Amino acid sequence: MQGEFLQKFQRPRIDARLQELRERAKTGLDPTVPDETLNFLLALARLKNPQRILEIGAAEGLTSIALLLECPAARVTAIEQDGARFAAAKENFARFGVADRADLIEGDAADVLPLLEGPFDFIFLDGPKAQYVHYLPHLKRMLPSGGALAADDVLLYGWVSGKVPPPPKRRSIAARLREYLEAVCSDADFVTSIFELGEGLALSVKR
Repeated sequence: MQGEFLQKFQRPRIDARLQELRERAKTGLDPTVPDETLNFLLALARLKNPQRILEIGAAEGLTSIALLLECPAARVTAIEQDGARFAAAKENFARFGVADRADLIEGDAADVLPLLEGPFDFIFLDGPKAQYVHYLPHLKRMLPSGGALAADDVLLYGWVSGKVPPPPKRRSIAARLREYLEAVCSDADFVTSIFELGEGLALSVKR
């Protein structure tokens, strides 16, 4: 009942065309972040007023576009490995008039991240879940003091907490996400909180 009550307050106040694309993407194989997660990200971005944003796992670019529209002074670097999604993101950045503030990189984040230079004030991690723990050292290197790292889907269907037993083929992903949470939560250079938004969001702020 409480979830139903809150739903009417969670719809993002964003461009109607962007929300239409988000609704379509929610039914796809690579769904965009749910409304409550996007609202949280937009509120955080408005609070921090980032100059440089990094998104790992940009998909069709819808979250990056929302962040750029919310933060007119920001630039985003977005990494996407899938060629079709990369092409869609490029088209969407142009459609919403933010292409001049977006650096879209096609490639595997494992290869791209070591080559990037920070600082990035705000990082949204939404790429391959099993790789989060491997990305962490690079992300930490590029965050300044006070920089925020938001990692999506860290509870993943209850598999990570053990609330729901993961399917045999997904046990390794659940284990890698647990490793990420253990690593970032035990790192003295971060203050981390885990929120039950969508499939779980871990917010880490660098000291």
